Amino acid sequence: MNDKEIEAFFCNIMANDKQVSAGIAAICTLLKYLEHDKSETIQELVTKLKRAVKIMQGTDCPITAVMSGSELFLRFITLATLDYSTFADCKKIMLHRGEVFLNKLKEARGKVAKLGSSFIVDGSKVLTHSKSRVVFETFKEASKANKRFHVFVTNSSPDSSGEEMAEELRKIKIPCTVILDSAIGYVMEQMDIVMIGAEGVVESGGVINKVGSYTMALCAREMKKPFYVLTESFKFSRLYPLNQRDLPDEFKYKSSALKKDLSKEHPLVDYTPPSYISLLFTDLGILTPSAVSDELIKLYL
Repeated sequence: MNDKEIEAFFCNIMANDKQVSAGIAAICTLLKYLEHDKSETIQELVTKLKRAVKIMQGTDCPITAVMSGSELFLRFITLATLDYSTFADCKKIMLHRGEVFLNKLKEARGKVAKLGSSFIVDGSKVLTHSKSRVVFETFKEASKANKRFHVFVTNSSPDSSGEEMAEELRKIKIPCTVILDSAIGYVMEQMDIVMIGAEGVVESGGVINKVGSYTMALCAREMKKPFYVLTESFKFSRLYPLNQRDLPDEFKYKSSALKKDLSKEHPLVDYTPPSYISLLFTDLGILTPSAVSDELIKLYL
């Protein structure tokens, strides 16, 4: 696969399968590349796979999960290089390990949804931000258990992705109300819990997510409402930002915007520090923010 084919394959998955996150799409692309690659050494193959990751980062898709998912995938498959003497044997095992890894990640959302749905009780009001596939699955799981609850979802400027979330919730008969991003403080006092997704989870246990998440966390803390983050473990990233400025520009802006004057561009994501997060619901279990660094060590060992 050449550079254009890699980009086309990745963008095609993102455009045609709305249930697939950017991280999973990146891993599918790397697996496809691995199948067709004609490298003759491990070093050459790993170099080419890293170049493929760079190409995907150059698209206008969210790159937080692309980077963390790809890094974890490369770590997982290259462990095979230690065990086999011939490159052909090694490549077979890499492909097998890649497929096992991908299948494991596809099951992650369901595991998170089961854990998260147990925290939604009958008659509760739940606030969420933007559109999150794993949060949607959690609401769906709670609805299947015949729990009655009302979801408030932010409109989520600038792409109004909250409207899409609300539409999907209405299709499965979950009552929901779309609110303005600026009305978070107004409705917070009525809420029982706040549940959001994440584009990335950093080493400190803080999260990178759609801009406005930090504002929501600040309001939740002030009004003493539980603030829960629902996310799959492949979004765990080896970053340690201390504030908004510490987030790399490629995380905050689309690739096409990086060539412009960034002082006139709106960031797409913000960073929520761990002190504002009550719990993280992951496929590894329910974690406190301080436990994230331990889990990251286990993932990369």
